[in-house]
Amino acid sequence: MQGSCLAAIPDVSSAKLGCDVLRPTPVLVATPPLPQTQISVIVPVRNEAETLPKTLLALANQIDFEGNAVDTSGYEVIVFANNCTDSSAAIARHFAQQHPELQLHVIEQTLPEGEAYIGRVRQMLMNEASRRLLSLGRPSGIMASTDGDSRVERHWIAAICHEIACGADAVGGRTVTDQAERAALDKATKTAYLRFVGYRYLIKQLESCLDPDPFDRSPRHYQFFGANFAVTQQMYAQAGGMPLVHTSEDVAFHRAIVKAGAKVRHSALMRVTTSARRQGRATLGLADRLSQFQTLGQRQESFWVESAAEVEAKLLARQHLRRYWLQTTSDRPAPAPHRLGQLAARLAVPRAELHRAIEQSLTVGDLFQRVEQCQQTLGLWQQQWATVPIEVAIADLRLSLSQWRSRGSRGSRSGGELRSLVEV
Repeated sequence: MQGSCLAAIPDVSSAKLGCDVLRPTPVLVATPPLPQTQISVIVPVRNEAETLPKTLLALANQIDFEGNAVDTSGYEVIVFANNCTDSSAAIARHFAQQHPELQLHVIEQTLPEGEAYIGRVRQMLMNEASRRLLSLGRPSGIMASTDGDSRVERHWIAAICHEIACGADAVGGRTVTDQAERAALDKATKTAYLRFVGYRYLIKQLESCLDPDPFDRSPRHYQFFGANFAVTQQMYAQAGGMPLVHTSEDVAFHRAIVKAGAKVRHSALMRVTTSARRQGRATLGLADRLSQFQTLGQRQESFWVESAAEVEAKLLARQHLRRYWLQTTSDRPAPAPHRLGQLAARLAVPRAELHRAIEQSLTVGDLFQRVEQCQQTLGLWQQQWATVPIEVAIADLRLSLSQWRSRGSRGSRSGGELRSLVEV
C-alpha cells in the first residue's frame, strides 16, 4: 500500500489550531460583560426582520423549571447583524432599548464577500463569546448558539445549565420546525421531512441498543444544530474552536468536540422552534433539505439512504472498536493478537492502518473519525452496501430494532447477555 489513508486527517487539537481558529480577532463588543455573567448567547442574523422580534423576546423571557424568572444578569445575548439589507439591526437596537434589563449587544457589520458566510460569522461570534468569558476568568462559563429565525423555549437557559451541571461538556438541543409553517408545506414535502426525521431517530434508537454512548443515555435525539447548542468555554478551547468552513459549521464543530473527547448530551429538555422556510440564508441547511424534499415529491421520487443492514453493521463494528480501544487503553489484559485482524476485516480497513489509528488516537472519538476517514479513502466499506429508498430503510430499521430489543429483554438478557450477543 502506498502511503497511509490516515495521512489526510487534519490534526484539530487546540495546540495545532490555536493559532488559526482561536487567532486574535477584532473585538466585536466593547462593553465588558457583567461580572456575574455565566452564559454568552450568540445570534447570527442576516435579513431576519420578520422573525427577530420573537427570537429576542424568547431569550428575554426565560424561566427556570419551577416557573421563576431567570436572572438576566447571569447571561448575555450577542446579535451579529451581518450584511443585512433590511431593518434587522434597527429592530435589535430598539428591542435593547425596550428591555434594558437584558444584556443585549448588537453588532452591525458588512463583511467582505470572502467572509460573509455563516461559518465565518458563527465562528467570529463564538470566538467573541469565548473572549468575554475568559475576560471574567470563567473557563467554566457557557457559550450557547441559536439563530435569528428561531425561538428558544422558556426553559432553554435552565436546560443548558442543568445539562452542563450534570457533567456535559456540550449539549445539542431538540430543534423542531414552526408548526404553522410546517402545516403550510405541501403533503409530499412534509411527508418526506417527517420520514427523514423518523429515519434519524430510528438510527439513534438502534445505536442505544448496539453501541450506547456511556454518557449520552436514552432518551436522546440526533441533533446538534447551530440554532440550538451549547458548550463550555473550556471545551471550546480544547477542541480548537469552531472550524472555519463555509457551511455546516455545526457539523464540523460537533466532530471537533467529539474528537477532543467531549461528553456530549443530546437533550430533549433544551428545545428550539425554527423556521420551515425553503429559501434559507445558508447552503446545505434545513431550507435546502426541505427544497430537496419538495423537488423529489414533485418528481414522485424516493429519498435514498443507508440501508438498515449497513447501519446495523456499522454500529456493531463501532461497538467492537470501542471495546477494543477500552481494552488497550486500560489496565485490562491486552486483546488477543488475532482480534486486531478480525476487527480490521469487519471495518474493511487494512490491519496496519487500524493499528496506526489506534496508536495515534487520543480519544475514542478521535479513533472513530480516523477509521471513518480511512474507510472513505479506500472505499472498501462502501462497496459492500447499496443505498435504498428511505421507506424501505425505515421498515427494516423498525424490524431490526424490535429484534434487538427482544433479544435484550428475554430474562437475563436484559443486560449482560445482550452485550455478549454483540461481542467479537
